[in-house]
Amino acid sequence: MSLLFIYFVHLKNVYMQTLKHTGLGLFLLALGSFIALLFLTQYEVSEASLARIRPVLAPDQQAGVLEKLEELKGKTYSFKFSYVAKVKKQIAAYNEEMAARWGLSQEALEEYVQAALQQAQTVEGQLAFTPEGREAVQNLLPEHLRQPALQKTAWMVEAGRRFRSQEDLANNLRREIAYVGSQAAAQKQVAAYQLKDYLFAIVKATSKGIFWRHPYLFFWLIIGLGALGALMYIYPKFFDGLPGIKHNGIFHRSATSVGLVGILTGAFLISFYILLYFYHYYIAEWIALVDPVSQWLRGEDASRWFMYGFLYTVAILVMGVRMFAKYRHSNYHKIRTASVMFFQTAFAFLIPQLLYQLNLPEQDLKNIWPLDYTFFFRIEEFTATQIGTFMLVWGIVLVLVGVPFLTYFFGKRWYCSWVCGCGGLAETLGDPYRQLSSKTLRSWKIERWLIHSVLVFAVLMTGLVLYTYFTQRATLLGLNSYDVRSVYGFAIGSVFAGVIGTGFYPLMGNRMWCRFGCPLAAYLGIVQRFKSRFRITTNGGQCISCGNCSTYCEMGIDVRWYAQRGQNIVRASCVGCGVCAAVCPRGVLALENGPNTGQSRMNEVYGPAFVDAGGEE
Repeated sequence: MSLLFIYFVHLKNVYMQTLKHTGLGLFLLALGSFIALLFLTQYEVSEASLARIRPVLAPDQQAGVLEKLEELKGKTYSFKFSYVAKVKKQIAAYNEEMAARWGLSQEALEEYVQAALQQAQTVEGQLAFTPEGREAVQNLLPEHLRQPALQKTAWMVEAGRRFRSQEDLANNLRREIAYVGSQAAAQKQVAAYQLKDYLFAIVKATSKGIFWRHPYLFFWLIIGLGALGALMYIYPKFFDGLPGIKHNGIFHRSATSVGLVGILTGAFLISFYILLYFYHYYIAEWIALVDPVSQWLRGEDASRWFMYGFLYTVAILVMGVRMFAKYRHSNYHKIRTASVMFFQTAFAFLIPQLLYQLNLPEQDLKNIWPLDYTFFFRIEEFTATQIGTFMLVWGIVLVLVGVPFLTYFFGKRWYCSWVCGCGGLAETLGDPYRQLSSKTLRSWKIERWLIHSVLVFAVLMTGLVLYTYFTQRATLLGLNSYDVRSVYGFAIGSVFAGVIGTGFYPLMGNRMWCRFGCPLAAYLGIVQRFKSRFRITTNGGQCISCGNCSTYCEMGIDVRWYAQRGQNIVRASCVGCGVCAAVCPRGVLALENGPNTGQSRMNEVYGPAFVDAGGEE
């Protein structure tokens, strides 16, 4: 009987290993196909493909660019980068034509300035530019620039306006008239902010190949097969010996110890985010891959942000199953994992799609300023409808009342570990890399300065946005609100939160953004540090200094340092994930909510006199 039992156990192990390896193979096949998808397309400019280009520009701009693109007809292009370069060249040529037609050449500008100088009058040793003099030279400008030029130079002909010299008057004229010309040309040109979306529309419309003929097939072969393979790989973990968190060999694996596999994974993630944020026209195939889902939920083809949101949600759901296997012994962690899966799927992904279908503002109702740094950019959009006004009021109340109230009672874990999408991705997809977070004092110092600097930056930017909204003025104390919000969006919203925050998972740990950049985490942390009932209590008398708690703290906290001293852990950065308590072999650590007396559990159990005596009665 015992031999039969051993035989069946052996068969089970063989089956599980086979299932695991098959799942890994399917996932790698799907990932390879996902990458190869970018190189399976050819491009052909024809009447039919030009007609498919989605309108992004004004009708006259669209017609002008399409006319230039006709020069690319009659040839099939196989290399994406050279094709995109040719398209960019044609758009640049169109912009140059618009500048020549609607702008003002340097020669015409100088002719106008010199004629205007001759009309200037000398008054008490200074020059004055009179309305009559200005009228006399208006015919030197193209007809479409005359009225704008009159408006732009109105301040120069005010009574009492004087200029120190001819050079002073000439410089002011050059600046104002050149601006008028550039603005007139810009209205006809393809603007920089339009270029990326228009390039994407052109690339997608002119693409052809096996993927574009069978999009549904590729969706299931890549997304479906990849998810299935990952789940097959995860499934044996539910039967992996005794319950409990296991990290056997994690520092010896190339994927989880900044080895070659980890570096390649990081390079892939970084490249993905760079392409997503700045060059999405190069990944038209990846975006089109989720067109079937977008058509079903939104009634239109997918955008890059829909694609990202969909993949983000799938990653959290699939890797969330892995966390159920890992935490199958702990109800706290299973509920926490289910919570982030629910909030990401329902609040961050599905509800915004429903709002879009109802022609209402798309808003993730759990997203909070200043993490949602664009929240106050959209006041006019929100106030256009009653539901939108509710969203605006809800967001403000959440920031001013909800965050302090909930953080006081539950610490920042109520959001960072139970609700937040960034935290959800870090806790699921990023979990294999949590041990890579730096625990050094130097990192902690950098963390404190950097994250609070980002919070100050976010507050400053939002203040300027609100100032512009209420006063209709863009500049305050030399700061232009549009420039500041643009810098914040690029440096913090894109590079820090995306490229670094997620791309560096396999290189520096899974909470890079949460530790060093998230302004909401900084706000929550300030409340938690100074006014919260949440803390991690310790029983230092039981600590054996194994270091598990510090090793697997994703926030870079040296938990063992506190545990050895019997001190409660009340740190602004702690997200209350509870992994430190779960990996402690002696039950030294516990997550608690209650009156913060400043005492550790040693004090509470044995009394201060016992602790002061070194544990000796």
